Amino acid sequence: MSGTPARTDAETATDVVCLGESMVTFLPSRPGRLADVPSFGRGIGGAESNVACALAAAGHRAAWVSRVGADGFGDHLVDAISAYGVDTSAVRRDPGRPTGIYFRTATDRGTDVHEVAYYRAGSAASAMSPANVPHEVLLTGRVLHLSGITAALSADCLALLHELTAPRPGRPLVSFDVNHRPGLWRDADASPSVLLDLARRADLVFVGEDEAEEAWGVKGAAAIREALPEPAVLVVKRGAEGATVYSAGPDPADTVTDVPALRVDVVAPVGAGDAFAAGFLSATLRGLPVRDRARHGHLMAAAVLTVPGDLTDPPARDRADRLAALDDTDWGRLRLGPGWTGDDTEVRTT
Repeated sequence: MSGTPARTDAETATDVVCLGESMVTFLPSRPGRLADVPSFGRGIGGAESNVACALAAAGHRAAWVSRVGADGFGDHLVDAISAYGVDTSAVRRDPGRPTGIYFRTATDRGTDVHEVAYYRAGSAASAMSPANVPHEVLLTGRVLHLSGITAALSADCLALLHELTAPRPGRPLVSFDVNHRPGLWRDADASPSVLLDLARRADLVFVGEDEAEEAWGVKGAAAIREALPEPAVLVVKRGAEGATVYSAGPDPADTVTDVPALRVDVVAPVGAGDAFAAGFLSATLRGLPVRDRARHGHLMAAAVLTVPGDLTDPPARDRADRLAALDDTDWGRLRLGPGWTGDDTEVRTT
């Protein structure tokens, strides 16, 4: 399977279909423990819907497939995601289960003081199964984007991911973000093998170096590739160091592309992984070289890192293309801060 999705002659065909739970997110009005925060603002949060929103904002035809409750929170999710230009017509309403919600602190989720309180058990999205999702929508895009979060929600959700990642003629390019979240799994001991199996069935895989070590006990990009030899494209995210992309080709050996990350004045660290995936997928859909795919991932991540929330408008395509085309020296001199995505904003170099 090629690392670039097949093109379709239909002008209205969907580029990427994203499947997964989105929740209403309650964001703190100030830093501090959840017990001490006096009020919260409302937003939306969901790895797959974040990717869909970012892709739609970047000019692609993106669809989000999920289930939400027949409640006000479900209304808000569908309206908010639709406002980004995402097709939500395949989202189903569940009259017997609620829309999931969660509260989080303002601190980096990678720190010990970060808190998240989920209220998603028994949610409408956790009832997704092979029997109740619109397969005619899921399988008609050029790319189907999934994540390991969905696998953790329920046995039915896991069965759905197994079905969607099964080899079949005419399958869209399957993109899978490992998204190892140990706290979501009822059987934490089972999660590493489940995620490894799903990743090995995908065509394009995103995985963080840190989460691979935590889940599978493998350290370093080369060891991760040894554990995941099947995907045509494997993207190992190495945090502030950048990303390493393994691309299978006609030769026995992979093509290995290391792409340094950008220097960014971070406002909030949430949402960067989803934005990176969206940027990489956007460039993949356009058939750009592997280096530029990773650079577009870094640029999309930098757009999110320099705003308070999980989502923001990406840089204009022509501007992102100009930055992605810089030589290695000029790329390494970039430093991006709040407001850098504006068309009239000068990008700093050092």
